[in-house]
Amino acid sequence: MSNFGPLTHHARFPYSAITRRADYDWPAPDGSHTSRAPRLAVYIGFNLEHFAFGEGLGAKIGPVSPEPDVLNYSWREYGNRVGAWRCLELFDQLALPTGCIVNTALYDHSPELVAAFAARGDELIGHGHSNSVRQAELGETGEHALLGYCRERIARESGTAPRGWLSPWISESHLTPDLLAETGYTYNLNWCHDDQPHRMQTRSGRHLWAVPYPQELNDIPMIIARQMDGKDFAQMIVDNFDEMLSQSKRQPLVMGIALHPYLVGQPYRLRHLRRALEHICRARDTGEAWITTPGAICAHVESLGL
Repeated sequence: MSNFGPLTHHARFPYSAITRRADYDWPAPDGSHTSRAPRLAVYIGFNLEHFAFGEGLGAKIGPVSPEPDVLNYSWREYGNRVGAWRCLELFDQLALPTGCIVNTALYDHSPELVAAFAARGDELIGHGHSNSVRQAELGETGEHALLGYCRERIARESGTAPRGWLSPWISESHLTPDLLAETGYTYNLNWCHDDQPHRMQTRSGRHLWAVPYPQELNDIPMIIARQMDGKDFAQMIVDNFDEMLSQSKRQPLVMGIALHPYLVGQPYRLRHLRRALEHICRARDTGEAWITTPGAICAHVESLGL
């Protein structure tokens, strides 16, 4: 017979309607000219990724060829050689921090790229060793080793151990939150189910924060899967921001923008991204929005004892 009872549940956190949450503010931006603290926190999740040549996973712009698939590999590598540097120039021009989501293989492949973002004071977030491999396929021992290795490598190379994690391809096992807490991470970006951070339960009793990371406001699903034009993706950022800014008058919210330099670093897309980010910066300059990093968002809600 069919089971009509409660469905299998992850047991990491209970259901909670967003209209029934504790109220709080975000920190006022430096130099703000308003007496009211912002209610919308915005961050850029900037993905720096490296892919094995001739094997493994990777986003595609054209038909898949037998390996080595030079077309699709070299298109992604444009992001590391050109696109990320153009985006960095834009972030500098607008004084925008980023949450830099890093494959540790880049320390071997293009260490100066990671160093450039670290030198800005951007937050470095663990993102596996390579985006050629799905984390959930590693087994508990392999996954534990990956999390520990990435945390240690980032700390050794860049001077600060990462607090946050985003799995390559958002690939989790049933144990990922447990292993993240046990290897020293504070928050997880994998879950896209909310507009506010909240705590996740783990087997050790340590709490792990879930910080919202977007799968809609994300250039890969929008541009690759839905084949959205660059100007339309930029308008999507503007529309999402304007609507969430209005919603945030009632409660604090988090808006992430997920970007990949092999996509938005293409010149014609970068032109439209510039327009969208300039729009957001105007709200920052009036004190209506807090443009920050996922780690700073996590630290703030931690400080509130939520």
